[in-house]
Amino acid sequence: MQEKKFDTLMARQSEMRSLATGVGDLKKVLMNIRNRGTFGEYQLEMLFEQILAPEQYAKAVATKPGSREKVEFAVKLPSKDSDSDFILLHIDSKFPQDRYPALLDAYETADPEMVNTAVKGLEGTIKSLAKDIHDKYLNPPHTTDFALMFLPFEGLYAEVVKRPLLFETLQRDYKVNVVGPSTLAAFLHSLQVGFRTLAIQKRSSEIWSLLGAVKTEFGRFADILEGVQRKM
Repeated sequence: MQEKKFDTLMARQSEMRSLATGVGDLKKVLMNIRNRGTFGEYQLEMLFEQILAPEQYAKAVATKPGSREKVEFAVKLPSKDSDSDFILLHIDSKFPQDRYPALLDAYETADPEMVNTAVKGLEGTIKSLAKDIHDKYLNPPHTTDFALMFLPFEGLYAEVVKRPLLFETLQRDYKVNVVGPSTLAAFLHSLQVGFRTLAIQKRSSEIWSLLGAVKTEFGRFADILEGVQRKM
């Protein structure tokens, strides 16, 4: 009985060590600036794959003639002028390097001066990233006149949203809207509903045309029967 308890205790300790190792590995990933960016791109790709069909979006799209800059993802919005054309809505993931971790550290110190300095640093970086998106990717009428900046952490997104002046500046000066994981998922779901509605409308017009053709054929058939009846 004691041996069984000892084995169970050892197994639990082994599980705890494995869990601690996993948490440590996760921290290393998130502490690496490059990996954080990769994590954002991976998270963005997963959202697109889970919500939209492959033909409804594009990956690594160059939008300006002669430019080598490519946006990470773009939604293909149907054009109102043609069924075969589409307009691109660009979505690019960004992580403000060490600005967000510095803000979290400042919150832990409860030092108002440190918090204020960290907030200003974060706001400046977010504005710079929005300008980068605006200058590289917006190209109306081939694209929408606005783009989305995807922030891969809800806490980071909340820091931007709770500052109305910063949020309005991004929209007004750079034509960039900020989204987090949950808001982007909701946005893509809304687009998917719109795509389905549009497809239904297109199919409805096709069915209506088909019914019109069937009606015409029945009319011709009635004329033929009437002619046969007269001859008989």
